[in-house]
Amino acid sequence: MPPPASSPDKDFPWWLVVLAAIGLWLFYEVWASPIYAKVMATLAKGIWITLLVTFVAFFAAAVIGLGLAVAGQSRFLVLRQAARFYIEVVRGVPIIVLLLYVAFAAVPAAVIGWNWLAEPLGLTLAKARDVPLLWRAVIALTIAYSAFLAEVFRAGLASVHQGQIEAAQALGLTGWHRFRFIVFPQAFRTILPPLGNDFVAMVKDSSLVSVLGVADVTQLGKVTAAGNFRYFETYNTVALIYLTMTVTLSLLLRRLEARLRAKDAR
Repeated sequence: MPPPASSPDKDFPWWLVVLAAIGLWLFYEVWASPIYAKVMATLAKGIWITLLVTFVAFFAAAVIGLGLAVAGQSRFLVLRQAARFYIEVVRGVPIIVLLLYVAFAAVPAAVIGWNWLAEPLGLTLAKARDVPLLWRAVIALTIAYSAFLAEVFRAGLASVHQGQIEAAQALGLTGWHRFRFIVFPQAFRTILPPLGNDFVAMVKDSSLVSVLGVADVTQLGKVTAAGNFRYFETYNTVALIYLTMTVTLSLLLRRLEARLRAKDAR
């Protein structure tokens, strides 16, 4: 296959032009059509829930995933095996199944366990209904994505040449300083693209919380369509909201990647 005439990074983004044209048409419909405007006013209330679920769950998953990746490279066999066990089990369960399991099995079981410990100590007993479905959904997405992000971090950490780590050891840097100043900054450039892809995927997978009745964009869309029977207009608006969020994030991530490449080239 002959090489392309120019670099793919320098291609004119015709796909973005087409997508922007479709988006502008939908935004015009929202602005000009009373039906679209009413639907958008209703769905806009769920945008904050979608963003809250996405950012909180992804940040928590990234922290846990990084810990799992570090544990997977530990010199202690128990830590390595425990991290691998967690990753393989969680990755093997569909996210929607994990969501339902955490919401209706794990959280009630945790409440029972807490009450079993708290009652003899005279502490306040808990009830399962005290844990909102919103936070059960956040916990489930955190658990699910922590396993995926652990593999992303693992690949990034493994990409750092062993010679650089040995040089840092020779300079007398501690394990934490080697990780902070040598390993992670280099690994970050490797993991940024897949990390960004998983973040965009989290925005879309946050729609799964609607199965618990959490009032995100998707759930409000289902309720709105069931009430006004305007399925075409309602789901056009739902799709427009998600596309706006994901495309914006994708463009920002591309911009960040380009700046990092330019900085490395200097």
